[in-house]
Amino acid sequence: MSQPTLTQLQGPAYTRIYAYGAARGEIAVPNDDLVGPIDSSDEWIRQRTGIITRTRAVAETDAIDLASAAGAEAIATAGIDPSEVDLVIVATISNPKQTPSVSAIVADRVGANPAAAYDMNAACAGYAYAVAQADALIRAGAARYALVIGAEKLSDIVDPTDRSISFLLGDGAGAALIGPSETPGIAPAVWGSDGSKSDAVGMNATLTDIRDGKTEWPTLRQEGPTVFRWAVWEMAKVAREALDKAGIEASDLAAFIPHQANMRIIDEFAKQLGLPESTVVARDIETTGNTSAASIPLASHRLMQEHPELSGGLALQIGFGAGLVFAAQVVVLP
Repeated sequence: MSQPTLTQLQGPAYTRIYAYGAARGEIAVPNDDLVGPIDSSDEWIRQRTGIITRTRAVAETDAIDLASAAGAEAIATAGIDPSEVDLVIVATISNPKQTPSVSAIVADRVGANPAAAYDMNAACAGYAYAVAQADALIRAGAARYALVIGAEKLSDIVDPTDRSISFLLGDGAGAALIGPSETPGIAPAVWGSDGSKSDAVGMNATLTDIRDGKTEWPTLRQEGPTVFRWAVWEMAKVAREALDKAGIEASDLAAFIPHQANMRIIDEFAKQLGLPESTVVARDIETTGNTSAASIPLASHRLMQEHPELSGGLALQIGFGAGLVFAAQVVVLP
Protein backbone atom coordinates (compact mmCIF):
# COMPACT_ATOMS: atom_id res chain seq x y z
CA MET A 1 0.00 0.00 0.00
CA SER A 2 1.40 3.39 -0.95
CA GLN A 3 2.22 5.93 1.72
CA PRO A 4 -0.35 8.76 1.74
CA THR A 5 0.97 12.24 1.02
CA LEU A 6 0.40 14.83 3.70
CA THR A 7 -1.09 18.19 2.90
CA GLN A 8 1.24 21.06 3.76
CA LEU A 9 0.08 24.65 3.60
CA GLN A 10 1.72 27.50 1.74
CA GLY A 11 0.49 31.05 2.14
CA PRO A 12 1.04 34.34 0.32
CA ALA A 13 4.54 35.36 -0.70
CA TYR A 14 4.43 38.67 1.16
CA THR A 15 2.80 40.42 4.11
CA ARG A 16 2.32 43.99 5.28
CA ILE A 17 0.97 46.06 8.15
CA TYR A 18 -2.54 47.30 7.33
CA ALA A 19 -3.18 49.61 10.28
CA TYR A 20 -2.25 50.53 13.84
CA GLY A 21 -4.30 50.94 17.00
CA ALA A 22 -3.42 52.46 20.38
CA ALA A 23 -4.63 52.81 23.95
CA ARG A 24 -2.75 54.77 26.59
CA GLY A 25 -3.27 54.92 30.32
CA GLU A 26 -5.94 57.43 31.35
CA ILE A 27 -3.69 59.52 33.61
CA ALA A 28 -0.82 61.81 32.56
CA VAL A 29 1.73 61.65 35.39
CA PRO A 30 4.26 64.54 35.39
CA ASN A 31 7.78 64.17 36.73
CA ASP A 32 6.99 66.27 39.79
CA ASP A 33 4.58 63.57 41.01
CA LEU A 34 7.39 60.98 41.15
CA VAL A 35 10.49 62.84 42.32
CA GLY A 36 9.88 62.71 46.09
CA PRO A 37 10.51 58.99 46.73
CA ILE A 38 13.68 59.02 44.58
CA ASP A 39 15.01 62.37 45.85
CA SER A 40 15.21 63.78 42.34
CA SER A 41 13.82 66.63 40.24
CA ASP A 42 11.88 67.29 37.07
CA GLU A 43 15.04 68.72 35.47
CA TRP A 44 17.11 65.60 36.32
CA ILE A 45 14.52 63.26 34.78
CA ARG A 46 14.17 65.37 31.66
CA GLN A 47 17.93 65.58 31.12
CA ARG A 48 18.54 61.86 31.65
CA THR A 49 15.49 60.43 29.89
CA GLY A 50 13.66 63.10 27.88
CA ILE A 51 10.40 62.26 29.68
CA ILE A 52 8.09 65.12 30.63
CA THR A 53 5.03 63.04 31.51
CA ARG A 54 4.10 59.38 31.25
CA THR A 55 0.67 57.78 30.85
CA ARG A 56 -0.53 55.44 33.57
CA ALA A 57 -3.76 53.53 33.88
CA VAL A 58 -6.29 53.77 36.68
CA ALA A 59 -6.57 50.86 39.11
CA GLU A 60 -9.62 49.41 37.33
CA THR A 61 -7.82 49.19 33.96
CA ASP A 62 -5.49 46.26 33.28
CA ALA A 63 -3.30 45.18 30.37
CA ILE A 64 -6.18 43.17 28.90
CA ASP A 65 -8.38 46.27 28.71
CA LEU A 66 -5.63 48.28 27.04
CA ALA A 67 -4.86 45.48 24.56
CA SER A 68 -8.53 45.06 23.65
CA ALA A 69 -8.99 48.77 22.92
CA ALA A 70 -5.84 48.99 20.79
CA GLY A 71 -6.68 45.80 18.92
CA ALA A 72 -10.21 46.90 18.13
CA GLU A 73 -8.93 50.18 16.67
CA ALA A 74 -6.37 48.41 14.46
CA ILE A 75 -9.03 46.06 13.06
CA ALA A 76 -11.50 48.88 12.44
CA THR A 77 -8.89 51.12 10.79
CA ALA A 78 -7.75 48.26 8.56
CA GLY A 79 -11.33 47.71 7.39
CA ILE A 80 -11.12 43.97 8.10
CA ASP A 81 -14.09 42.11 9.56
CA PRO A 82 -13.04 40.91 13.03
CA SER A 83 -14.15 37.38 12.16
CA GLU A 84 -11.43 37.27 9.49
CA VAL A 85 -8.68 37.67 12.11
CA ASP A 86 -7.49 34.13 12.71
CA LEU A 87 -4.38 34.82 14.81
CA VAL A 88 -3.90 37.05 17.86
CA ILE A 89 -0.46 37.48 19.44
CA VAL A 90 -0.05 39.64 22.54
CA ALA A 91 3.43 40.57 23.71
CA THR A 92 3.36 41.43 27.41
CA ILE A 93 5.13 41.02 30.74
CA SER A 94 2.18 42.34 32.72
CA ASN A 95 -0.64 39.82 32.35
CA PRO A 96 -2.46 40.18 35.69
CA LYS A 97 -2.71 36.37 35.84
CA GLN A 98 -0.31 33.57 34.91
CA THR A 99 -3.19 32.10 32.91
CA PRO A 100 -5.46 32.44 30.94
CA SER A 101 -3.61 34.33 28.26
CA VAL A 102 -4.31 37.96 27.50
CA SER A 103 -4.55 37.06 23.81
CA ALA A 104 -7.43 34.59 24.15
CA ILE A 105 -9.51 37.13 26.09
CA VAL A 106 -8.64 39.89 23.63
CA ALA A 107 -9.54 37.68 20.65
CA ASP A 108 -12.99 37.19 22.14
CA ARG A 109 -13.46 40.86 23.04
CA VAL A 110 -12.58 42.14 19.56
CA GLY A 111 -14.80 39.60 17.77
CA ALA A 112 -12.06 37.27 16.50
CA ASN A 113 -13.12 34.19 18.51
CA PRO A 114 -12.07 31.35 17.82
CA ALA A 115 -8.78 32.72 16.44
CA ALA A 116 -5.53 31.04 17.45
CA ALA A 117 -4.20 33.12 20.32
CA TYR A 118 -1.11 33.15 22.47
CA ASP A 119 0.95 35.49 24.64
CA MET A 120 4.68 35.89 24.34
CA ASN A 121 7.25 37.28 26.74
CA ALA A 122 10.19 39.02 25.12
CA ALA A 123 9.81 42.21 27.17
CA CYS A 124 10.69 45.36 25.22
CA ALA A 125 11.46 43.32 22.08
CA GLY A 126 8.11 41.52 22.30
CA TYR A 127 6.24 43.47 19.63
CA ALA A 128 9.05 43.11 17.06
CA TYR A 129 9.24 39.39 17.89
CA ALA A 130 5.48 39.07 17.40
CA VAL A 131 5.60 40.89 14.04
CA ALA A 132 8.27 38.42 12.87
CA GLN A 133 6.11 35.50 13.97
CA ALA A 134 2.93 36.83 12.38
CA ASP A 135 4.77 37.46 9.11
CA ALA A 136 6.15 33.91 9.07
CA LEU A 137 2.87 32.25 10.05
CA ILE A 138 0.87 34.10 7.39
CA ARG A 139 3.40 33.29 4.69
CA ALA A 140 3.36 29.65 5.85
CA GLY A 141 -0.41 29.53 5.37
CA ALA A 142 -1.13 29.04 9.09
CA ALA A 143 -3.11 32.31 9.26
CA ARG A 144 -4.42 35.00 6.95
CA TYR A 145 -4.89 38.05 9.17
CA ALA A 146 -2.97 38.50 12.42
CA LEU A 147 -3.59 40.97 15.19
CA VAL A 148 -0.28 41.75 16.89
CA ILE A 149 -0.40 43.70 20.16
CA GLY A 150 2.14 44.97 22.66
CA ALA A 151 0.39 45.69 25.95
CA GLU A 152 1.71 46.67 29.37
CA LYS A 153 0.53 48.00 32.70
CA LEU A 154 3.97 48.53 34.19
CA SER A 155 2.70 50.77 36.97
CA ASP A 156 1.58 47.56 38.70
CA ILE A 157 5.16 46.30 38.91
CA VAL A 158 7.12 49.43 39.74
CA ASP A 159 8.78 50.37 43.02
CA PRO A 160 8.31 54.16 43.39
CA THR A 161 11.53 54.36 45.43
CA ASP A 162 13.69 52.68 42.76
CA ARG A 163 15.87 55.44 41.27
CA SER A 164 17.01 53.21 38.39
CA ILE A 165 13.67 52.71 36.65
CA SER A 166 10.55 53.91 38.52
CA PHE A 167 10.25 57.25 36.70
CA LEU A 168 10.64 55.65 33.27
CA LEU A 169 7.62 53.41 33.14
CA GLY A 170 4.17 53.99 31.63
CA ASP A 171 1.05 52.02 30.71
CA GLY A 172 -0.44 51.43 27.28
CA ALA A 173 -1.03 49.11 24.35
CA GLY A 174 -0.28 49.37 20.66
CA ALA A 175 -1.58 47.06 17.94
CA ALA A 176 -0.94 46.24 14.29
CA LEU A 177 -3.18 44.34 11.89
CA ILE A 178 -0.99 42.25 9.55
CA GLY A 179 -2.14 40.42 6.43
CA PRO A 180 -1.22 39.28 2.92
CA SER A 181 0.37 41.66 0.44
CA GLU A 182 1.19 41.69 -3.27
CA THR A 183 4.56 43.31 -2.52
CA PRO A 184 7.05 42.89 0.36
CA GLY A 185 5.95 44.83 3.44
CA ILE A 186 7.91 43.21 6.27
CA ALA A 187 11.62 42.50 5.89
CA PRO A 188 13.43 39.61 7.61
CA ALA A 189 13.96 40.09 11.33
CA VAL A 190 17.29 40.18 13.08
CA TRP A 191 16.60 38.77 16.52
CA GLY A 192 18.35 37.10 19.38
CA SER A 193 19.22 37.26 23.06
CA ASP A 194 22.09 37.40 25.52
CA GLY A 195 20.99 35.55 28.62
CA SER A 196 24.41 36.01 30.18
CA LYS A 197 23.28 39.56 31.00
CA SER A 198 19.84 38.57 32.24
CA ASP A 199 20.46 40.22 35.62
CA ALA A 200 20.78 43.66 33.98
CA VAL A 201 17.02 44.16 33.57
CA GLY A 202 14.21 42.13 35.07
CA MET A 203 12.03 41.32 38.04
CA ASN A 204 13.67 41.38 41.46
CA ALA A 205 11.74 38.40 42.88
CA THR A 206 9.56 35.42 41.97
CA LEU A 207 6.01 34.36 42.75
CA THR A 208 7.37 31.68 45.06
CA ASP A 209 9.26 34.40 46.94
CA ILE A 210 5.87 35.99 47.67
CA ARG A 211 4.44 32.64 48.74
CA ASP A 212 7.36 32.05 51.08
CA GLY A 213 7.14 35.54 52.58
CA LYS A 214 10.50 36.70 51.19
CA THR A 215 9.03 39.72 49.44
CA GLU A 216 5.76 41.62 49.33
CA TRP A 217 5.64 42.11 45.57
CA PRO A 218 8.11 41.61 42.68
CA THR A 219 9.06 44.79 40.82
CA LEU A 220 11.09 45.71 37.75
CA ARG A 221 14.64 46.91 38.27
CA GLN A 222 17.67 47.54 36.08
CA GLU A 223 21.37 48.30 36.06
CA GLY A 224 21.11 51.57 34.16
CA PRO A 225 24.70 52.02 32.92
CA THR A 226 24.93 48.37 31.76
CA VAL A 227 21.68 48.63 29.82
CA PHE A 228 22.61 51.99 28.32
CA ARG A 229 25.95 50.75 26.99
CA TRP A 230 24.41 47.53 25.63
CA ALA A 231 21.55 49.37 23.95
CA VAL A 232 23.67 52.04 22.29
CA TRP A 233 26.61 49.98 21.09
CA GLU A 234 25.29 46.47 20.54
CA MET A 235 21.83 47.40 19.23
CA ALA A 236 23.26 49.80 16.66
CA LYS A 237 24.93 46.73 15.12
CA VAL A 238 21.61 44.87 15.10
CA ALA A 239 19.91 47.85 13.44
CA ARG A 240 22.54 47.95 10.70
CA GLU A 241 22.14 44.20 10.13
CA ALA A 242 18.38 44.67 9.78
CA LEU A 243 18.97 47.30 7.10
CA ASP A 244 21.31 44.91 5.29
CA LYS A 245 18.75 42.09 5.44
CA ALA A 246 16.12 44.43 4.02
CA GLY A 247 18.48 45.39 1.21
CA ILE A 248 18.32 49.10 1.92
CA GLU A 249 20.47 51.95 3.25
CA ALA A 250 19.79 54.18 6.23
CA SER A 251 19.19 57.01 3.76
CA ASP A 252 16.19 55.07 2.39
CA LEU A 253 14.32 55.24 5.69
CA ALA A 254 11.29 57.47 6.01
CA ALA A 255 11.14 56.76 9.74
CA PHE A 256 13.07 55.22 12.62
CA ILE A 257 10.95 53.69 15.40
CA PRO A 258 13.12 52.36 18.22
CA HIS A 259 11.91 51.03 21.55
CA GLN A 260 11.12 54.10 23.64
CA ALA A 261 13.58 53.35 26.43
CA ASN A 262 15.33 56.66 26.90
CA MET A 263 15.62 59.77 24.72
CA ARG A 264 19.42 59.78 25.04
CA ILE A 265 19.53 56.22 23.68
CA ILE A 266 17.22 57.18 20.82
CA ASP A 267 19.32 60.21 19.87
CA GLU A 268 22.56 58.23 20.07
CA PHE A 269 21.00 55.52 17.93
CA ALA A 270 20.10 57.99 15.21
CA LYS A 271 23.64 59.38 15.32
CA GLN A 272 25.23 55.91 15.13
CA LEU A 273 23.09 54.98 12.11
CA GLY A 274 23.87 58.22 10.33
CA LEU A 275 20.21 58.94 9.64
CA PRO A 276 19.56 61.86 7.29
CA GLU A 277 17.51 64.82 8.51
CA SER A 278 14.63 63.65 6.30
CA THR A 279 14.16 60.52 8.45
CA VAL A 280 11.48 61.09 11.09
CA VAL A 281 12.55 59.67 14.46
CA ALA A 282 9.80 58.51 16.84
CA ARG A 283 10.06 60.15 20.25
CA ASP A 284 6.81 59.07 21.88
CA ILE A 285 8.65 58.53 25.17
CA GLU A 286 8.40 62.26 25.92
CA THR A 287 4.73 62.03 26.90
CA THR A 288 4.06 58.29 27.14
CA GLY A 289 7.11 56.95 28.97
CA ASN A 290 8.68 53.54 28.52
CA THR A 291 5.91 51.00 27.94
CA SER A 292 8.11 47.97 27.16
CA ALA A 293 6.38 45.75 24.55
CA ALA A 294 3.84 48.47 23.79
CA SER A 295 6.36 51.21 23.00
CA ILE A 296 7.06 50.52 19.31
CA PRO A 297 3.42 50.15 18.19
CA LEU A 298 2.37 53.14 20.33
CA ALA A 299 5.14 55.24 18.78
CA SER A 300 4.18 53.95 15.31
CA HIS A 301 0.54 54.89 15.84
CA ARG A 302 1.43 58.42 16.95
CA LEU A 303 3.93 58.81 14.11
CA MET A 304 1.28 58.01 11.50
CA GLN A 305 -1.21 60.37 13.15
CA GLU A 306 1.28 63.23 13.11
CA HIS A 307 2.90 62.36 9.76
CA PRO A 308 0.33 60.69 7.46
CA GLU A 309 2.59 61.56 4.54
CA LEU A 310 4.92 58.74 5.68
CA SER A 311 2.38 56.13 4.53
CA GLY A 312 4.08 53.74 2.11
CA GLY A 313 7.54 54.70 3.37
CA LEU A 314 10.09 52.44 5.01
CA ALA A 315 10.55 52.34 8.77
CA LEU A 316 13.20 50.58 10.82
CA GLN A 317 11.82 49.32 14.14
CA ILE A 318 13.94 47.79 16.88
CA GLY A 319 13.08 46.48 20.32
CA PHE A 320 15.54 45.59 23.09
CA GLY A 321 15.37 44.98 26.80
CA ALA A 322 14.97 42.47 29.60
CA GLY A 323 16.48 39.17 28.81
CA LEU A 324 18.61 40.70 27.19
CA VAL A 325 16.41 40.14 24.13
CA PHE A 326 16.36 42.08 20.88
CA ALA A 327 14.63 42.15 17.48
CA ALA A 328 14.64 44.52 14.52
CA GLN A 329 13.07 44.65 11.07
CA VAL A 330 12.19 47.12 8.34
CA VAL A 331 8.49 47.53 7.57
CA VAL A 332 6.41 49.48 5.09
CA LEU A 333 4.24 51.98 6.96
CA PRO A 334 0.49 51.59 6.36
